[in-house]
Amino acid sequence: MLKQGLHQKLLQKLSPQQIQLMKLIQLPTIAFEQKLKQELEENPALEVGKEHEEDEFDSFQDEYDDSGNEKIEADDIDIDAYLSDDEIPSYKLMTNNYSSDDEEKYTPYASGTTFHQFLEGQLRTLSLSEQDQIIAEFLVGSIDESGYIRRELIDIIDDLAFTQNIFTTEEDIERLLKTIQNFDPAGVGARDLRECLILQLQRKSITESRELAIEILDKSFDAFVKKHYQKLLQKFSINEEELKDAIIEIEKLNPKPGGAYAQDNKIAEQIIPDFTIRIVDGELELSLNGRNAPELKISNEYTNLLKGYKESKVKTKSQKDAVLFIKQKLDAAKWFIDAILQRQQTLLLNMNAIMEYQKDYFMTGDERKLKPMILKDIADKINMDISTVSRVANSKYVATPYGTKLIKEFFSESMKNTQGEDVSTTEIKTILSTVIDEEDKNSPLTDEKLAAILKEKGYPIARRTVAKYREQLDIPVARLRKKIV
Repeated sequence: MLKQGLHQKLLQKLSPQQIQLMKLIQLPTIAFEQKLKQELEENPALEVGKEHEEDEFDSFQDEYDDSGNEKIEADDIDIDAYLSDDEIPSYKLMTNNYSSDDEEKYTPYASGTTFHQFLEGQLRTLSLSEQDQIIAEFLVGSIDESGYIRRELIDIIDDLAFTQNIFTTEEDIERLLKTIQNFDPAGVGARDLRECLILQLQRKSITESRELAIEILDKSFDAFVKKHYQKLLQKFSINEEELKDAIIEIEKLNPKPGGAYAQDNKIAEQIIPDFTIRIVDGELELSLNGRNAPELKISNEYTNLLKGYKESKVKTKSQKDAVLFIKQKLDAAKWFIDAILQRQQTLLLNMNAIMEYQKDYFMTGDERKLKPMILKDIADKINMDISTVSRVANSKYVATPYGTKLIKEFFSESMKNTQGEDVSTTEIKTILSTVIDEEDKNSPLTDEKLAAILKEKGYPIARRTVAKYREQLDIPVARLRKKIV
């Protein structure tokens, strides 16, 4: 049964300007510059430069706000609200401090050959039949960025049949794969880590330790990976010194041959910090990167268009349509300029609160002095929403006297030490990492022993918590940290 009724609701909605501001806040410097460039291209009423005129749009904004459903006609627009009485050209208010021979400084970008282009270049030096050429190109295309072919050969045979209309055998695929495995870098085209390491060793001149290393990888790869050294000593009837020499040979190899090539040809990326913190006369000084504070103004051309419309005695329909279009663009330009100013204030407010909260760290650079800090701590301090603080912390960098840091690295949970003081989990991870670095690699410390050592140092944490922190630090278990010294 259908019923009609009236209901009152109280809803909280974000205005388009608030949404625009939130999106701008979370952008790092490079992305912000791209957004700025896009806005300048899309809105001709917006220009780069300093606005010297007094802001004459506020009165109009209040009087003719069309954010609701009402329709604004051209005759309703107060043209005077958009025009400035200041007739002084902007160039007379600026100082030219640049000489004609000044050059724009920029960082050149290097162009390099991709990993697959490098392999295809080697493939072109071979004399192959037409079918073998197509198969070899398909195999090269199946190699991932690490240098491996992760697919089964039978699957490659099926793909060749369906996509290239080529019917071949596993023996032919194996033959061409061995040809590709002779390409540089050594180990490329391997189907697993074991084959990759063996291929690299076979490229080297033969010595006793390398022959032993190949035999270990070929016949006892699992025991080697799990570092069951006693089993290896017994199986190959060797002493610890011989095993150590073979392990050293294996450790020199590259488990990701393709990754090494890609790294060498990768265009260098530079992190642009959003903030800079300096120590000046014993006090911390915070500054916002100038690239986050562009000078924008409303286009004078659009103001002149409005002036021409006002002075025109006969106002045609096309002129009225043009005025409505100009109004839209001017409003959008003003909103964008206001959003940028609010973005600058929000960024500085957040980072200043973080700097003051972690003052001991920024003064010394000692990570042990990082206080436990969560998003809510900063949000409460500056009376902002947690989501706003999160947007600032997750994507922004700050240049400090101790290096460029991601802001979210200063946030951490807390726990109490034996003295009842709140300490940061970052501090505990730093101590844990130091303890593991100083352990006897011939007999690495288990998580239980690490927990006991941390307890002695005043940090009573459970074994499972030690395991969690160790995994976050990307440190393997004790058995895999074992080395023959």
